[in-house]
Amino acid sequence: MLRRTVLMLTIASFSCGCKNEPPDTRALDERAIREADGATLKAAQANDVNGAVANYTDDADWLPPNAPMVHGKTAIRAGWAKLMGNPGFTIDWQINKLEVARSSDLAYTIYTYQMSLNGANGKPITDQGKDMAVWKKQSDGSWKMVADTFNSDLTVKSEAKTPETKHKTSKHRSRKRQRTA
Repeated sequence: MLRRTVLMLTIASFSCGCKNEPPDTRALDERAIREADGATLKAAQANDVNGAVANYTDDADWLPPNAPMVHGKTAIRAGWAKLMGNPGFTIDWQINKLEVARSSDLAYTIYTYQMSLNGANGKPITDQGKDMAVWKKQSDGSWKMVADTFNSDLTVKSEAKTPETKHKTSKHRSRKRQRTA
């Protein structure tokens, strides 16, 4: 009887101490995201719009600078097509940080980018900046972007005039009223 009790307690304590944690796949996930991102970069450099948007989910959000948010893969494709359609368009980017959640279902990437295109006057404009993308693991195990935003490091030249520069300001002297008797 004692032997049976000890055996039961041993089994019970052993089964309670075991956790069925899923394996840590973050290294594999990181490699998959880097490969997907590399394919996106190659497509963008080749002016392949469909390849450039292949790694966005159908309901992704794209947040370009100085423009409204773009929702959905079809609208994102149109935005990329407009960007790539600029004469002189070139682009390059590098992942500076990639973090995969322990749950291996979400990740984010932080990038730096360099981009050139011709301005309205035909002269080349070179831009550099940063980007952040949120990636989500899909049911088939692939990784797709659900949100992507970028903005320039260049200073914005403001054409707007402040009230101080629109109108000349003058100091008014207070007039003393003369008393009449």
